[in-house]
Amino acid sequence: MSGPDQSAHRDITWIDVGDVAAFRGRALSPATVGMTRVVVTCVDGRFGALSAMCNHAGGPLAEGRIDGEYLVCPWHNWKYHWATGLGEPGFEADAVPSYAVKVEGGRLFVSAEPVTKRTRGVHAAHKLSRRIAREPGGVRVVGISTTNMDVNNPRYSTSDALLAEAIQYAASTLNVSTQTIHLAGLRFRPCEGYYSKSAHACTWPCSITQMDPEDQMEAVYEAVVHWADVILVATPIRWGNASSLYYRMVERMNCVQNQVTIANRVLLRNKVASFIITGGQDNVQAVAGQMLGFFSEIGCHFPQFPFIAHSRGWSAEDMENNVRQVMMSRELREGARSLVTRAVDMAQLLLDHEEAPHTTARGGRKAHRLAIEELGVDQGEVAPAI
Repeated sequence: MSGPDQSAHRDITWIDVGDVAAFRGRALSPATVGMTRVVVTCVDGRFGALSAMCNHAGGPLAEGRIDGEYLVCPWHNWKYHWATGLGEPGFEADAVPSYAVKVEGGRLFVSAEPVTKRTRGVHAAHKLSRRIAREPGGVRVVGISTTNMDVNNPRYSTSDALLAEAIQYAASTLNVSTQTIHLAGLRFRPCEGYYSKSAHACTWPCSITQMDPEDQMEAVYEAVVHWADVILVATPIRWGNASSLYYRMVERMNCVQNQVTIANRVLLRNKVASFIITGGQDNVQAVAGQMLGFFSEIGCHFPQFPFIAHSRGWSAEDMENNVRQVMMSRELREGARSLVTRAVDMAQLLLDHEEAPHTTARGGRKAHRLAIEELGVDQGEVAPAI
């Protein structure tokens, strides 16, 4: 048996795509019909053929998998019926073209033209995808705490305490709008490596955020991309590095930097980043270096002296004394206030002059034009010439 009914297509031009035995042993096989990429499906001994390009972001359906009656795209898990190309129940309007197939003389034939069309259902745009335009008003500061803890039984955190000092001062004395995000209170998935599948599989908004309404990384994206002028990040030092929550956040923020690479689109303009780093053990400069490197890659600016830090060194394992010293330090609290003041002053300067670019020259940067873009083989259904 084959996929689409052949009787309604008596005038089909057939293309021989190969020995049927080569397709029978695999659920999904790539093939070309003329210059068009297709995926041959084989489910319970029955053959079908679909366009090899997913509706969502052009994912390679031939590299997917079969789940029951549906072919699952390997990039973002969109599903299409293996024979008809219709989307999964509730999303039938999201269909990829299907092709007629037949077996004759031990060969598999696919119709030269699709027998059904590509259709796209109506999907409301994700709110993060709206045009990035700063709303009028004064400077806005978001504090991001990356300290992990049991939120139901909170403990004192030195980095949290200095962040709270800075945010309170910004609101009460500098008279700017503020908000604080505690990553420990958010439920968000780690980055799942879509960029490693293909540069174009990493999307803005983040693929995970688009697929999973329960993913709360949206709060960070909203604040960093659309709302804040100053991003003040606080982290403890963990084994000589920033916290695991910090790394989980910045890995998910790869989609912001990847827009520069993929689309030459700078999402962050006139944003200032500063950092608070504390820990019982040393390595402050290495932690600060990573944070400065990442936030510069996504387009942030930095004030003079962009971080404050505190550490009592490698042998200072007596955490009670570490905590007590930060609690009692007037100097560190003053440093936190001064840090946010420098950041707010620089943000105001940038906003007054509006000099940040929407795009950037690629030469010599990480965002060198992708070779795959130059070849033009990762978009559309046309196979590369051989």
